[in-house]
Amino acid sequence: MTVCYNYTMPAANIVSITDKAQAQIAKLLSAEAKDPATYGLRLAIKGGGCSGLSYDLRFDNIDDKDFVQEVGDFKTFIDPKSSIYLKGMTVDFDDSLMGKGFVFKNPNATNSCGCGESFSVF
Repeated sequence: MTVCYNYTMPAANIVSITDKAQAQIAKLLSAEAKDPATYGLRLAIKGGGCSGLSYDLRFDNIDDKDFVQEVGDFKTFIDPKSSIYLKGMTVDFDDSLMGKGFVFKNPNATNSCGCGESFSVF
């Protein structure tokens, strides 16, 4: 079950993370040895990449303005600006022989690059 909360923003389920991706994130996060109450996975967008915007996944501390989703055993943090571009997105993990790691399925993207790490919305 995913719970999303923020004291200054309305609650919403912004992204979905598949079980396979959750397991990989939890494995990587456990090696960080940080406080799980304030430390988790940041999902964001930034300018750049071959399509204009790129996904930014990293472990980070919570910010006052973040949307916070509890996903499995960890929390995800999404800033308000990124939430506009990430709403409805699914994060998956491909570990097949030809796999490429985390996979982003974003219904807001009108175009994406071949590697799937950048996108545009125009």
